Amino acid sequence: MTEKLTLEQIQNFEGKYPKQIWSLFFSEMWERFCFYGMRGMLVFFMISQLKFGDTQANLQYGATQAFVYAFTFIGGLFADKILGFRKSLFWGGLLMIVGSAILATDPHAYFFLGISFTIIGTGFFKPNISTMVGYLYKKGDARTDAGFSLFYAGINLGALLGGYICIAIGKGEMFAGSIPVEKRWNVAFGLAAIVMIISLVNFVFTQRSLGTIGLQPGHPLAEVKSNPIAKWKEYSVYIGTVLLVPIIQIMVSKTEYTDYFMWTIGPLTLLYLFYEMTKVTPEERKKLWAALVFILFSIVFWGIYEQSGGSLSIFAAQNLDKNLAGMQLDPNGVNNSGGAFFIIFLAPLLGLLWIWLNKKKIEPNTLIKFGLGFILLGLGYYVLFATKFFATLAGVTSLNVFTLALLVITFGELCLSPIGLSIMTKLSTKNLQGMMMGMWFLASAYGQYVAGLIGAGLSEAKKGASKYEILVTYTEGYKQLGLYSLLAGLILILISPFVKKLMQEVK
Repeated sequence: MTEKLTLEQIQNFEGKYPKQIWSLFFSEMWERFCFYGMRGMLVFFMISQLKFGDTQANLQYGATQAFVYAFTFIGGLFADKILGFRKSLFWGGLLMIVGSAILATDPHAYFFLGISFTIIGTGFFKPNISTMVGYLYKKGDARTDAGFSLFYAGINLGALLGGYICIAIGKGEMFAGSIPVEKRWNVAFGLAAIVMIISLVNFVFTQRSLGTIGLQPGHPLAEVKSNPIAKWKEYSVYIGTVLLVPIIQIMVSKTEYTDYFMWTIGPLTLLYLFYEMTKVTPEERKKLWAALVFILFSIVFWGIYEQSGGSLSIFAAQNLDKNLAGMQLDPNGVNNSGGAFFIIFLAPLLGLLWIWLNKKKIEPNTLIKFGLGFILLGLGYYVLFATKFFATLAGVTSLNVFTLALLVITFGELCLSPIGLSIMTKLSTKNLQGMMMGMWFLASAYGQYVAGLIGAGLSEAKKGASKYEILVTYTEGYKQLGLYSLLAGLILILISPFVKKLMQEVK
């Protein structure tokens, strides 16, 4: 039976972390291997294999990523209302396996079909496992941020492995002797399917220790009591999502449709949130307004941060040497997985630092952490700009300086992203947990979309230019992004007293 433990027993854990977080950690780790492995291959595969131009590849990347994160809102909504977190997560995982398997069969012929399955699958998987982590803690538990920081390390262990290994196999930098040249990309995409199967099998066993967390609405033991969900509604979700695949395939392959989608989904989502806000108490409404401030600022953050999969992927391929601290490494692999490598070591340490500062009563509040995230992101982009001063006349610059920039950016990410996951669970009402987590990821969708537009803008300015001129164009663009990030951080810190009032007792 999966319901032996009560929610109270789970939340009354001793020590720094609940034991269930480790099982969720491993499921998320393998899912992120699949996702980041895929993400890291997209732009390079489109340019080198599908022969897309740099601008088109950036727009295509932005569209794909935008749909991935937009579907997390839909996945969160269906989890809240119909499937529950567990069934939603499992269904999403199955769709991701199908998508990766299609790509493994023939990535050239079925690229957009495989990507479409993966987009919808991630939407059902991603927001719901994060919400379940939030349920492991009581409201107001000071250990929550530390728990999400640890969970974030799991996300990034998967990102490190998938981000480096998949593209290295595809490019022939790893296992080249044992994989035929024409099968390298098939194996790279196939590996993503295999690790996703591991993630789902792990989750099946994890359910035994989750008590009532994530049960379907209407289940007799569910925390929020409601009428049982009719089976036809559940099956309609499964059938409806599969029927959506060809529509998503068209919308992702033709990026103008992405524009229409992004101009529509955001306003509709806000209207739906405002409708839900009419049904809550004034105190709960204020908290939801505070959550909305975090969500809107995160769009700016991700728009700047997410150059890693787009313009930085092209920059790494064209303008970086292979020398990192004396080692010869693939610069694309470093770009895809460097941030994740740093997070694995820094996230648990930062989580423990928040606990220690809390005990001393000097822990910065969430708003200050967010502001710091922007400032560090901006400084990281100034380091990317500084790679210009280490470039040869051939337009090749230092992988060492580039990696230092990734380290600074990672500190910024750690001040914002895991804290963002945590604050969404703290500011949401019980019946809107999945939806608010989905809105957090929908903000990431807008960030990804903006990132694609920025990347396309950077690449457009360099037609017919030399490698050195290309490098100057990119680095000047990164300097501008650094400035925007610093300004956003300062604005957030300035408005923090106002937002703190909306948050009330939430820290």
